[in-house]
Amino acid sequence: MVDLRPVGYVLGLVIAALGVTMLIPFATDLWLANGNAHAFGEAALLSVIFGGLTAMACQNRAGRSLSIRQAFLLTVGIWLLVPFFSALPFVIGKPDVAIIDAYFEAVSGITTTGASVFVDVDLLPAGVNLWRGMLNWLGGLGIAFIAMIFLPVMRVGGMQFFRTEGFDTFGKVLPRATDIARDLFFVYAGLTILCMESYSLLGMPVFEAVAHGFATIATGGFSPRAASFAGYSAPIEYATVIFMILGSLPYIRYVQLVRGTARPLFRDAQVRAYLGWIAAAVLSVTLWRVLTSDQSVEPAFREALFNLVSIMSSTGFGTGSFPSWGGYAIMVALWIGIIGACSGSSAAGLSVFRVQVLLNGLMAEIRRIHSSSRIVPLRYDRRPVDRDTLDAITLYLGAYILTFGVVAVLILDTGVDIESAIFASWTSIGNIGYGYGPLVAPTGTFIDFPDPAKLLMILAMIMGRLSLLSIFVVALPRFWRA
Repeated sequence: MVDLRPVGYVLGLVIAALGVTMLIPFATDLWLANGNAHAFGEAALLSVIFGGLTAMACQNRAGRSLSIRQAFLLTVGIWLLVPFFSALPFVIGKPDVAIIDAYFEAVSGITTTGASVFVDVDLLPAGVNLWRGMLNWLGGLGIAFIAMIFLPVMRVGGMQFFRTEGFDTFGKVLPRATDIARDLFFVYAGLTILCMESYSLLGMPVFEAVAHGFATIATGGFSPRAASFAGYSAPIEYATVIFMILGSLPYIRYVQLVRGTARPLFRDAQVRAYLGWIAAAVLSVTLWRVLTSDQSVEPAFREALFNLVSIMSSTGFGTGSFPSWGGYAIMVALWIGIIGACSGSSAAGLSVFRVQVLLNGLMAEIRRIHSSSRIVPLRYDRRPVDRDTLDAITLYLGAYILTFGVVAVLILDTGVDIESAIFASWTSIGNIGYGYGPLVAPTGTFIDFPDPAKLLMILAMIMGRLSLLSIFVVALPRFWRA
């Protein structure tokens, strides 16, 4: 059996720390005297007590190194339990929703999905909208940390390819995981502050700049406005595009950049492909829109740029009438949402790295078929890709497609129409946050989905956030055997 005490100790500390962070929206609502401060005060107290007692009960195993199985369990446990405590303020105070809706919102926030069941968020207390943005930010930081340190060690979805890079090549600069975590935090916080200041300087109200800054860098998508970014000026939209892209690039490159080494960022094959694919998608959709409508070039370009970057970076902000464009634009959005952004960031999806390796593998196989006696080594970014990594990525692709289809069918079986079901599965597994379909259109949220469909979306959001295989591994009976 797996020794749960080291996992319980860390998990207890995380929940207790989460409770402490609730004091920020508590102080905000207390200062504004809107009558909702008690919700965050009570939730903070419950979280600190539960987390503290759990950590104390498991303290005799503190300081022990985690095994691979314990790392899997801790990773899954955090993304299952932390949203439960994060949801408590939504149940205790405003918006005073049922636990399933509160848990949906919290999971969407922590996984940086951005899909919401809250209608008229403009009318919610400031502390609630601040907390939603903070959930995005905290989740994005934790996701980036796991993507850089945990997943390569756990060999999830081909991420072992980055293990040597993260712990050996970079080891001369960042010799320990704690160094990576510390530098990552300062880079992440620095980008967030820069984003908030940029919004404020461009005319966004201070509170909205703070809430949007949290969500933008985390590629989370929660907005304190029901209209999201519709109605903001063009400079704010262009600034948001820049920060959404910055939030979806590999964070290890920023760490290297601030340490004086810019070359890895500019030579990274993921970064080049990511920017190139975004450019191709935006230009093609802009051209299609200009040719098929009376919209002028700049508004069409800006709307396509904002929404497609938001989708590919798995952020989930929206602006303009993009969901109603239909046809070609929606198909492009569907495909780039499946691809996603860069590995090692807070973004989700298949990831550019995995798609590149699969395409390289496909081309290598075609060349081998054409010249059977020819030896065609598989490389990525000038480095050889071993068979285990390719097999893991191929397995991940199969699992992603299968899960996408199964979740869509199961949501369809709950009574949701086929269009809404397909895009609900797409937005959940890819942590995209974009709603599309007849059930979403009236409110712009997923509030009208039946509870079983919401539960399926919750599971899909967590599975997509943890690269699918982490959930499958923990679910296997053999995982729990000695």
